[in-house]
Amino acid sequence: MIFGANEKLVMIGDSITDTDRKRPHGEGRNDSIGKGYVSVVNSLIQTVYPELALRIINMGISGNTVRNLKERWQTDVLELKPDWVSVMIGINDVWRQYDQPLITESHVYIEEYRNTLEELIVTTLPNVKGVILMTPFYIEPNRSDAMRRSMDQYGEVVKELAAKHDTKFVDTQAAMDAILGHIYPAALAWDRVHPSLIGHTVLARAFLRAVGFDWNKE
Repeated sequence: MIFGANEKLVMIGDSITDTDRKRPHGEGRNDSIGKGYVSVVNSLIQTVYPELALRIINMGISGNTVRNLKERWQTDVLELKPDWVSVMIGINDVWRQYDQPLITESHVYIEEYRNTLEELIVTTLPNVKGVILMTPFYIEPNRSDAMRRSMDQYGEVVKELAAKHDTKFVDTQAAMDAILGHIYPAALAWDRVHPSLIGHTVLARAFLRAVGFDWNKE
């Protein structure tokens, strides 16, 4: 497990991370941390590794793109002084190109995505123990589907940046693809984007594998 005792992990992203978390900071009692993969990650770590007293803060905001993350990075990440930062962004960067094709100012094309995400990584790494990069995903098994094809391209950017900057990497699309061999997409997410608790558990499991979670720990 990469996390040490009494460390702080900030998890930031869009609606998949947000899941109705508390404002201004997603932590505290009941559903303050949200109702998605961040909550599953927190629950499993607190259950299996209670001695770590790991503090997890959910800073996801629904609808965000990497452009939005850049605008709030100072206040919502750096000023919280985390030891670790987890980032999953890109779904809206791609989705707006398909559900709002004529509103081009809402589109974040791949070069802006790459450059902005890399800027955030470079800015953050000197101030933390590590960064965990998670790919965006689309709950669609047909890789020839236009939006799935685009999402895969953005996911490749995340993979390349993780390798370039030696960060932890979580391939959420690969994790989703494994379960899509058995479960129809609409059963996981009505819009192929916002997953059920099953889908969020898939994301949490992929995240925990990447950070060295010991599933056999007593």
